[in-house]
Amino acid sequence: MNISAEQRKQVKGQGFLSNRDQIHFSARIITGNGVLNARQVKNLSEAAEKFGNGTVSFTSRMTIEVPGIPFENIPPFQAHIAQEGMEAGGTGPKVRPVVACKGTVCIYGNIDTQELASEIHQRFYEGYRQVVLPHKFKIAVGGCPNNCVKPELNDIGVIGQRVPRYDRALCQGCPHCPVIAACPMGACAMKEGIMEIDWERCNNCGLCIGKCLLNAIPEGETGYKITLGGRWGKQIRIGSPLRDPSCRFQPYAIFSKEEALDIIEKTILLFKEQGLPGERLSMTMERLGVAVTEKMLAAPDLLRRKDSILGTDRATG
Repeated sequence: MNISAEQRKQVKGQGFLSNRDQIHFSARIITGNGVLNARQVKNLSEAAEKFGNGTVSFTSRMTIEVPGIPFENIPPFQAHIAQEGMEAGGTGPKVRPVVACKGTVCIYGNIDTQELASEIHQRFYEGYRQVVLPHKFKIAVGGCPNNCVKPELNDIGVIGQRVPRYDRALCQGCPHCPVIAACPMGACAMKEGIMEIDWERCNNCGLCIGKCLLNAIPEGETGYKITLGGRWGKQIRIGSPLRDPSCRFQPYAIFSKEEALDIIEKTILLFKEQGLPGERLSMTMERLGVAVTEKMLAAPDLLRRKDSILGTDRATG
């Protein structure tokens, strides 16, 4: 059948992307946190066989696409996956679906990435669905500094941290220090008979916690590192970590979960207000200046002016 440009635009807004042959479409499935249950996987397999080409693709952003769907099969495909609470979407100049690593179950995970991603999904993907931004806005949640999901290449990256609580007075200068052996960054070293931590090198992975036989590092403080303005593609930029000028030993700030969620919202509002059409957040930050951007995000003004910034676009989250 002849598919008009307007029809292509309409279904793209619903999460159906044109295939190379310009006849078929790929359905981009929204998972919320990268997790599907067994019934949903079975449902997608059935949908792929009934309405697509019988295959399911996994994307670079850890989501799922069902390719090879003819235009006329889009409505029945939508109805089929809706039986298990699924939908297609995630396109356009809006907050995009959240990407999360497997930190919830990973031995290196410092935070419950899937729970946090679900909360971000509900509050900012679902809640800001009607909000049109200057460009797409990507959020990624990583469970630890291994950065498997590449948070620093997203508009906002949230990275789980475990800051060691080191009681230096308990250190006995053991010749074979298990803390030093456990540190993958080489941030722990023996100096004048005492183990010292180089906080500039420490990435808060938490692997040193509980390793000291004398209990000098019995626990750590769980928190969140936030990076802004990351971008991958034709023009690459590593996200800038939000700093804390008042902190004496960490090169970047560690936030609580509530603080992290507020920063995400303030960043979306800043982008909505200050971004130019077709401009990614990284370009907005470079135009305003990173220091100015950080200052705006540290203040409560953006949240106070939320209604006026959004105008006729209304967030429900």
